[in-house]
Amino acid sequence: MSAQPARRRRRLARGAGALLAVAALLVWWVVPKGPPVPHGSAVFSTGVRSGVYHRYGDLLEEYLRRDLPRVRVSLVPSEGSGQNLERVATGAAQFTFATADVVAAYRRGHRTGWEHLRGCARLYDDYVQLVVPRGSRVRSVADLRGLRVGVGQAGSGVRLVADRLLRAAGVDPGTGLTEVLHGIDRMPDELAAGRIDAFFWTGGLPTAAVQRLTERFPVRLVPLEAGLLRRLHAATGPDGAFYRAADIPADAYGPTGGAAAVPTVAVANLLVTTDLVGEDLAEGFTRTVIGSRDRIGRVVHPAQLVDLRTAIYTDPLPLHEGAVRYYRSSKP
Repeated sequence: MSAQPARRRRRLARGAGALLAVAALLVWWVVPKGPPVPHGSAVFSTGVRSGVYHRYGDLLEEYLRRDLPRVRVSLVPSEGSGQNLERVATGAAQFTFATADVVAAYRRGHRTGWEHLRGCARLYDDYVQLVVPRGSRVRSVADLRGLRVGVGQAGSGVRLVADRLLRAAGVDPGTGLTEVLHGIDRMPDELAAGRIDAFFWTGGLPTAAVQRLTERFPVRLVPLEAGLLRRLHAATGPDGAFYRAADIPADAYGPTGGAAAVPTVAVANLLVTTDLVGEDLAEGFTRTVIGSRDRIGRVVHPAQLVDLRTAIYTDPLPLHEGAVRYYRSSKP
């Protein structure tokens, strides 16, 4: 009599154990398991060390290491958007920043790897800044004729937009002035020393290198008026769609800006990768860029403008499937 209840208890215990195992399996299957955890390595091509790209990337690296602990992230400085795209398109880097106009020109030229380029996020706008000594006679781009002008390094987005603006103003970049191919790491010092008469820069506001220049040398920002923008649109065809009218606020660089905002041209920055990068890694990078916005924005102010609602608009690049996955998961 006593053996039968004992066997019954053992059968019930085995049945309960089986039910618990099935329940645990169902919980594992149904309950969300969180975002994927990618692994491997990734090279991030940034920009000139004293520019916004590199500063942004330098701060972003900390959050990437925290959010993607199994990914080895390496930052590599560059001359700017042009070199960045070439590195990513050829596999020398996996992620980078680049302006939309440079991306469009790279794709239109069918340069190496153009068909593999993909966007992860639209970030913030770059503002074209034409900087001259405060006492300069230069009041427009056309006034640069015959002068020594910093136009950015050969592989930079600055060089592309500077040459386009000069042509739109009727100045031949090759013969109408002396182009000096320096980056933002050198142009402020060259201007202060009188070795150049002006320089172009495109970057978020404020750009630290320009800010530091204003604190030791009197400068002025030259307005890029609406008429010049219309000619720029006409001269650049489809690429002109990536340039828009904007204003540099009067207080962007303290007293330097004067009492009124300075009209200029703006172009969007994109976080770029390729379709050869795995979806988990692209999703993780995109999540960290969006999620770290406020913290990085306390130091690099343009990062504050990264917006989940507009980040998906990475024209002229299609979104990477990993980025698509992130944005879908982020819907309220």
